[in-house]
Amino acid sequence: MAVTALATGFIAERAGLRPAPFFLGLAYAGLGLALSAAFVRETHEHAREEARSLERDAAPKLSAREVFVLTSIREPALSACSQAGLVNNANDALAWGLFPLLFASAGLSVQAVGALTAIYPAVWALGQLATGALSDGLGRKRLIVGGMWMRAAALAMVAGARGFAPWALGAILLGVGTAMVYPTLLAAVGDVAHPEWRASAIGVYRFWRDAGFAVGGLVAGVTADLAGLRTAIWAVAVLTAASGLIVAARMYETLPTRSST
Repeated sequence: MAVTALATGFIAERAGLRPAPFFLGLAYAGLGLALSAAFVRETHEHAREEARSLERDAAPKLSAREVFVLTSIREPALSACSQAGLVNNANDALAWGLFPLLFASAGLSVQAVGALTAIYPAVWALGQLATGALSDGLGRKRLIVGGMWMRAAALAMVAGARGFAPWALGAILLGVGTAMVYPTLLAAVGDVAHPEWRASAIGVYRFWRDAGFAVGGLVAGVTADLAGLRTAIWAVAVLTAASGLIVAARMYETLPTRSST
C-alpha cells in the first residue's frame, strides 16, 4: 500500500489521475491470482491436527448462526475485537478518503499527497514485524487498547494541524497505532476460537472489520459535507477513543499462556 501510494502519486503527477494509475491495480490483481494459484497450499489439516492435540474437551459443533452471534455479541473478547475491527477500518476509510482531500485543499501537490498517504501504511507494515511478536509476550489486550487510543490521538493531530511536517507526524502515529492493533486483533480471535470453527469466527470478525470501510466512508463523507473535513476527522477520532474504552472494559486477556488458568 505504501509503495503503491507513492507510485500512483508519481504516475498521476505526470500522466493524470485517469487512467494511468489504475493500470497498476489491474497488474496487481492478475499477479495476485497467479501467485495464489501457483503457490498457495491447503492448510485445513493443520487446523484439524491442532484440534486433535488440544488437551480439553472437543469443541461443540456450532452452526454458522451460532458462530455469528458468539463472535458478534455473546463472547466478550470476540465481540470486543469485532467492534474494534470495524472502527479500525472506519479509520482507514477516513484516511484514504478524506485525508487526500484535506491535504489537497491546503495546496499540496498530488505527489506530496501521495507521499503523506504512503507514510501511514509504511509505518503500519514495518511496525507489525515488532508488534505481532510483542503481543506474543505482553498479551493482546494492552496492545489493542493502546493502539486504538494512539490512533485517536493521531487523528486529532491531523485534524488540528496544518502543513506537511505535522501531518507526516500524525500519519506516523496512525501507522504505529494500526500496527499495534491489526495483527493483535486477528491473534486474539485465533486465541479464543476453537480450530474447528476458527475460520468461521475469523469470517465473522472480518465481516465486521471490513464493514468498517463502508461505515467509515459513509459517516466521514456525510459529516464532511455537513460540517467540514476537519470536523469529520474529529468525529472519527472520538469514535476510535470510545472503541478503545469498550475493549478496555469488555475484553479479557486472550493470550493462552496468560489466560490458561
